[in-house]
Amino acid sequence: MPPFLSIPEWSGLPRLLHGFGTRGLSEAALEILARDNGAAVVMLDQFHSADVLSLDRVPSERKRGDALVTDSPGLLLVVKTADCLPLFLFDEVRRIAAAVHAGWRGTAGMIARAAVESMGRRFGSRPEALTAAFGPCIGPSCYEVGEDVVRAFARGGPPGSIFNPIPEKPGRFHLDLRAANRAQLEGAGVLSRRIFSVAVCTHCEPGLLSWRRDRDSAARLYNFIGLTV
Repeated sequence: MPPFLSIPEWSGLPRLLHGFGTRGLSEAALEILARDNGAAVVMLDQFHSADVLSLDRVPSERKRGDALVTDSPGLLLVVKTADCLPLFLFDEVRRIAAAVHAGWRGTAGMIARAAVESMGRRFGSRPEALTAAFGPCIGPSCYEVGEDVVRAFARGGPPGSIFNPIPEKPGRFHLDLRAANRAQLEGAGVLSRRIFSVAVCTHCEPGLLSWRRDRDSAARLYNFIGLTV
């Protein structure tokens, strides 16, 4: 497996650097990749929130949040995952990029929709002009959750159809993170035909990292998007 996976539909877009990291992409290698493209790595102190931050320069200290938005070339926005969904948004016309870390808590908090709204509010992006990309995450047949998660979504999150009851396990459900975030994006006005995906399950693919499979609290995949000069 290569160091990172990319979206074929984005391969021809000028001055856009993106990738969904695999086991082969270390933080040191990511720093080299950024430097070779005239960029600086920007990471968040992620805490499974629905907080979206916009940046125009490298911050003096690491910010807390789970999504980053920028219109500044030279910033490589990075979100770390190990089963959660990495989500990128890109406005080709206005040259705006966003990186989103969408675990179940952030998804229940509508972080994908919040990122779209932030791009519009801060930079004037129109939802129908955006393209979106989903990276590898834990697949719906592997992501088992309890009734507490279902209740969290019922308080205003995506539709209940993203949950499938597990017949042999009363009170347990399979959650489809991709479907939940797709519903948010489409609800925010992003066109379905402009949402792309690397449909690989982190739990099933040994070349990726999975917290549920590996139980390694430190190991993470580095997912990056940035505008180059």
